[in-house]
Amino acid sequence: MSDTEHCATCACGQLRVTTLGDPEFAVACNCLACQRRSGSPFGVGTYYHRHKVVSIDGETRVFERTTKTRRKVSNRFCRRRGTAVNWELETRSDHLGIAAGCFADPGFITPARAIWMDQRHHWFEFPEDMPTHATATP
Repeated sequence: MSDTEHCATCACGQLRVTTLGDPEFAVACNCLACQRRSGSPFGVGTYYHRHKVVSIDGETRVFERTTKTRRKVSNRFCRRRGTAVNWELETRSDHLGIAAGCFADPGFITPARAIWMDQRHHWFEFPEDMPTHATATP
């Protein structure tokens, strides 16, 4: 794993998350909540162990929601422009989720799997060799 610093930012740049090295994994999530969070047919989240998150700088707003399985997700948004940059999952308290698009690097990482395929937009197909799951990862 590299020791390169990566920086994810909101649209206006005031909210910045700096990480060390590559994420542990990335997931393409098709759930309706991620569609609404990202404004896209699916969201791609990168997941870092908390000790690989160097800093989080800037003003945020938090939107906390409860999943169908009664677990909490805390989304953090840029207080000024509303970009969803990072989140915390109750089920992965040792990780921080960071929106892949906020790194603004098209070559950064490829998702390891796609989840919530039962809610995906019918016109989009993931690569045949990518593992997919009807709901969450088993």
